[in-house]
Amino acid sequence: MSQAELTREVARRVFASEFNDSTYTFKESDDERAPNYALLPTGDRANRVFVTGTLTETEDVGDESEYWRGRVVDPTGTFFVYAGQYQPEAAAVLRDTEPPAYVSIVGKPRTYETDDGTVNVSLRPESIAVVDDATRDRWVVETAERTLDRIEAFEAWEAEQEAPESGSTAPTNEYAEMARERYDSPVVNYRNDVIQALEQLEDIEEPDDAEATV
Repeated sequence: MSQAELTREVARRVFASEFNDSTYTFKESDDERAPNYALLPTGDRANRVFVTGTLTETEDVGDESEYWRGRVVDPTGTFFVYAGQYQPEAAAVLRDTEPPAYVSIVGKPRTYETDDGTVNVSLRPESIAVVDDATRDRWVVETAERTLDRIEAFEAWEAEQEAPESGSTAPTNEYAEMARERYDSPVVNYRNDVIQALEQLEDIEEPDDAEATV
């Protein structure tokens, strides 16, 4: 395995709506230690993600040992987080934190298929930290920016593919190509989610602004 593959992957910022649509996973090497990637519908891969939201619910769903499930909500949807004996620090945060609370999580996407064939995506945390509202707001803004960057790269690639004169000079974007083949959701859906997330931030900030002008 190359040194690049052994390096810890960058944690992608992603909203819940896109995360939950990232149902296709793949490896880029036959090596058993090769990282697993989730394919983001906006045309990128993610071995690790960085998310922030409101922890609204926790529950120990384990049978013989503790296995904690957390429900974390951002402006676009819900992340489901699972931590057990192999993630003891993250499990302790879920056990000890009283909802609602803002939390930031770095973790790995995990998929599982239900009996009816539906693929659900969850998050296996490497770390969970309780944070303040300013940290949560900053994450929303930065995640919006990163999501728009991916969308713009995807749309630029798509436009080049559709231009008959592009020929062999069209730029390559293998993950955008994979996303178009694997997913039905148009990327404009995620642009709308970005707008929704930023509008919610404005709604939160307006009452403070109003009080400041009194």
